[in-house]
Amino acid sequence: MLARRTLLASASMILAAPVALRAQAAYPNRPIRMIVPWPPGQATDLMGRVVAQKVTELLGQPIVPENKAGAGGMIGTDAVAKAAPDGYTLLAASTGPITTAPLVQKTPYDPAKDFAPVAQLGISPYVLAVNPKFPAADAAEFVAALKKDPGKYTYASSGTGAAAHLIALMFLAKAGLEATHIPFQGSGPALTSVVAGQVDFSVDTLAATGPLIRQGGLRGLGVSLANGTELAPELPPLARLPGLASYDVGAFGGYMLPAGTPAEIVQRFALATAQAMQTTEVRARLAQVGFQPQHRDTADFIAFLGRHRAEFAQVIEANKIRVDQ
Repeated sequence: MLARRTLLASASMILAAPVALRAQAAYPNRPIRMIVPWPPGQATDLMGRVVAQKVTELLGQPIVPENKAGAGGMIGTDAVAKAAPDGYTLLAASTGPITTAPLVQKTPYDPAKDFAPVAQLGISPYVLAVNPKFPAADAAEFVAALKKDPGKYTYASSGTGAAAHLIALMFLAKAGLEATHIPFQGSGPALTSVVAGQVDFSVDTLAATGPLIRQGGLRGLGVSLANGTELAPELPPLARLPGLASYDVGAFGGYMLPAGTPAEIVQRFALATAQAMQTTEVRARLAQVGFQPQHRDTADFIAFLGRHRAEFAQVIEANKIRVDQ
């Protein structure tokens, strides 16, 4: 009898194994929900949708965007952290809620433990932009002006502890400059203040500053990526300035799944994303929304996230930045 039960159990296991394998091979067999923790039209939203359209074709199931904005991206990000790890809830991830927010305030999720990184899609370059009347023709003259009068000039950001604030602080620290921070609720009002001449300069995304530069409301003096950006080749890298050779920073955009998602599913999604990122169509559309295409596979993305966190942690600690709850 015991031998018969053992035989039946073994047979059940043999039969079950192909079913499990078939279930994994069949992924995805229903629509995938993509949580975008920002309002429609925001840079991360546009990036996520552009790549998702191609990944949808490759996976054979629709990726359905769902905007769940609020609390600087933390509400939607937390929703993914707490979702079932079955591969059917995807996060359009970005620097704010994943990297900077957990460093300056308490978040309801742990970015290192609650997510399975899939792939990086792109990097958002930041631009040093000044009011057209600012007394400097280029970045070198800008640095000279601020060194001549420490603390005289002001800079706007989208909020204390926001990526724009921290990336500006990195620039000022490396260049040995002092300026007064004027925080706003978002990039829109921050850049409006610079255009109006109420604040002297800002370091903000190319997506936000580019239209204003083209319209003549702002002047762009340099870009935060060490090798410049193909999206605005006329803007020289700020890293060319004395002391700024290591200044190479931007805000990432990528895909993440909830922690615990089976490795096979993560790999399947990563492969489809890599294939999408190789297409001219996707790269061109990312460029149109102000994201420089910069694909990293899962392992490279995880390593990048570690470096990204470390460089932001350093500037946050040096300036004792904390956001009140």
